[in-house]
Parts: sequence; C-alpha cells; structure tokens
Amino acid sequence: MGRDLDKERFTEAEYTRFGERIREQLGVLRELLDTPGFGQGPVTIGAELELFLIDDEGRPLPRNDQVRQALGDDRVVLELGRYNLEVNLTPLPLAGRPFERLSAEVQETMTKVDGAVAGGGALPIGILPTLDTEDFTLGAMSDQNRYRAMSRGIRRLRLEPFLVKIDDLELSVEDVILESANTSWQVHVRTPPEHFARLFNAAQLAIGPVLAACGNSPFFLGRRLWEETRIALMEEAADDRDVQRRERRDGRVTFGSDWVREGAHELFERYVQDYDPIVPDLTEGAERHEVPELRLHQGTIWQWNRPVYDPADGGHLRIEMRALPAGPSCADMAANTAFLLGLTLSQAERDLTGYRFATAYQNFYRAAMQGLDAKLSWPGMEGEHDAAELVLYLLPEARKGLLGAGVAPNDADRALDVIAQRTRLRRTGSAWQREALERFGGDRRELVRRYRELALSGTPVHLWK
Repeated sequence: MGRDLDKERFTEAEYTRFGERIREQLGVLRELLDTPGFGQGPVTIGAELELFLIDDEGRPLPRNDQVRQALGDDRVVLELGRYNLEVNLTPLPLAGRPFERLSAEVQETMTKVDGAVAGGGALPIGILPTLDTEDFTLGAMSDQNRYRAMSRGIRRLRLEPFLVKIDDLELSVEDVILESANTSWQVHVRTPPEHFARLFNAAQLAIGPVLAACGNSPFFLGRRLWEETRIALMEEAADDRDVQRRERRDGRVTFGSDWVREGAHELFERYVQDYDPIVPDLTEGAERHEVPELRLHQGTIWQWNRPVYDPADGGHLRIEMRALPAGPSCADMAANTAFLLGLTLSQAERDLTGYRFATAYQNFYRAAMQGLDAKLSWPGMEGEHDAAELVLYLLPEARKGLLGAGVAPNDADRALDVIAQRTRLRRTGSAWQREALERFGGDRRELVRRYRELALSGTPVHLWK
C-alpha cells in the first residue's frame, strides 16, 4: 500500500480478476520460498515512523503534502490523514551498533520534519490528545487515490455504518478516517524462510510484555481509555466485517488466532482465503516473481505482526512488527526496538507451538489495556505475574538474543537500560501524559506543546520533568 494508484474506483470484473490473480500468485510465492538459498543474507532491520503535524496551539495541522514537498526527502511519504506523515528509515545490519544508528536517524528526521512545519511542528505520539470529532471528516483524508480506494473497498464489504466501541466510548463510523488517529513505530526484521515460523511465533509471544512497557496512547477524544488505545482503535476503525462475518474470521487488524507451524506461506494463504480484496488494482507486465497483486492484498491486512515479501534484489522475507506506538523520543523508540527484537530472537530458540496460543493472545490485550499494571503469563513460569516484574525478568533474555545476533554489548545495554529505568519508575509515555494533563488542569493543548519540546530533546521519557 506504499504507492499511489492511478484510480480510486474499480469494477466488479476487476475484483474478480484480482481474486484470481492472488490465488495464482500464492503458488508462485510458495515456489520462491521453497527455492534453496532464497532470502539468505545478513539479518537487517528497518523501521517506519509515523508522525503528527500540529499547529502552534497543539492542534492537528492538515498540511502533510505541503510539508513533504518542502522537505524534498524521499524517506518522507504521506499517510492516511492530512495531519500525518511517515518516515521510512534506512535499513541497517542488526550486527554492530544498530540502536545508536537508529536513534540518530530518528532524531535527525524528526527535527527535519518539525522544522519544515511553518507555524507548528511535528511529534511522535501514539494518539494525539488534541484530536476531536471534527478532525475525522472526509476532507481530512490525504489526497491520494490509494486511500480513497481503500475507503471504498471497506465500505463495499461493510455496507452500513457501524459502532466503534472502546470501553464507554461509542462512535458511529462510515469511513476508515479514524485510522488516522493512530501513529506507530513499525519495526522490520529480515529472516530466511526456514527460520520464519519460529521467529514469527516468538514475536507473537514477545509483544505482550514489550507492549506493557511501551504504552503511549492513553487518550482519545478527551477520554482516558487504554494504556495503548491504538490497539483497540485500529482494530475497530478498519473492520470490514458485518455481524455474521465477525463470527467466522478475524478482522483485518488482528493479533491472529494460532501459531505458525510451517512457514510464511501459511499466513499468505490465510490472507487470501479469509479476506476479500478491497483495492483490486491490476498490474500488467510485472515479472513473475514480483507477485504484485498478492503483495498489494497483503498490505491491506494489518496483523499486528505480519509477513512481508519483498521481490527486490532476488527477494527476501521480513517480519513487520506493527504494535509499538510512535514516540515518545528517539531514545525510547530505539530502546523499544532493542527489547522487542532481543526478546524475539531469544524466544525463537525454542518451539512455542506446544504453548497455549490463547495465553500469548491474552497477554497482548492485557498489556494494551493495563500496561505495566497488567497480569501476564510466560512459558515455564507458573501462574500470572505483574507485567513490570516480568519485563525486568526478561531483559537479560533480550540482551542474550541481541548479543547472539552480533549487537555490540554497550549498544544493547544502553538501549535496554532505558526499558529497565522506565519500568522501575513506571514512567511510560502514557504515565507521563496522564500526569501532565492533571498538572496542566486538563489543558490538552498545553500537554501537546510540552510533549513536543521534550520529544525533540531526545531525552527518554522516564527522565522527562
């Protein structure tokens, strides 16, 4: 979904042909993944950072196209809302000092984008606290065919408006524009096909305790909701199911329903079997190995961890980890990445398919709702444990995973120490926002202005005043 389309409307014949092609291309992808030597190479990582643009009052600023043009930086692309931008960071080897380098590029790009916003700025935050219902009109959507086509495709399946429900909040929704309330820090890690299943399952297990320590989205429309409200809001906002289909399959944004047992092809097959196309853009003249329709379809199912097939340079597989929020600072995002990757790598050493998937599922949603106050389970440990205690217990496991991948010890230690200090002090981004809002007498705009200053400083959130 990263490129724009030539049009926004499609015929039923195009939907039919697109469905035929994605089924044909499943076989092609299976052959590619089974090819000896496919996707081999050093482990590399990458990330995507989504940002909010704000005016000098801390309100969302719908000028992303103007800001992008002023920047002239190919790393910066439009996102769904006119007040969103995305920065695609430079892929780099996991071995060495990846988190130092990642933090430096995040700081450089955030400062650059912020400086290009005339009469305002930019900030990385899961959900902007100053968003109000008037920010979600059709005019708030970026002027790109791909977003209008996606909106039409979901409405084609959903047919009628439905209610978004998060705790005591209820909204009647007709469009996907509520997705623009969510900004994420999405991490990619490259993996050869033969290691995919274990690494993917490990990411599913790891994200629960990691997310508990990374909450940065406590508010939406002036209400205090989950520690990481993005999770609930994204699942509700992009749901294409009517009542009957809700009983038959997961939504388009999902944690998943079982472990992967064979390989990445299981997930691609599930995406084709379970989900109707919503953007049936047909590509003519593509090379066989590019499988463009299948990749486009996969880009419209937003599993919190999902596979990515990239045909570039002979082709390779990645796991995209989508559950982390943007922000609060470059140091925090580097630390969150280190914890998630390290814990994933360490847990990939064992076969998790004998562990109850429902427990990993439960961990994820408990962490999103309650953060460091959640009760979580872990393989090999009896009963349930305080999330904060479990995070501290798992940090050495994450360190072991990073060092085993060739990360320099002091780079790993510096990043993981941010998680340790944040957890001991219980000073996540969500905790800081709640305390700041109370200190500012409920003034959401003052909260956002102060947040921006501190986020741009590069200081980790547990040290924010």
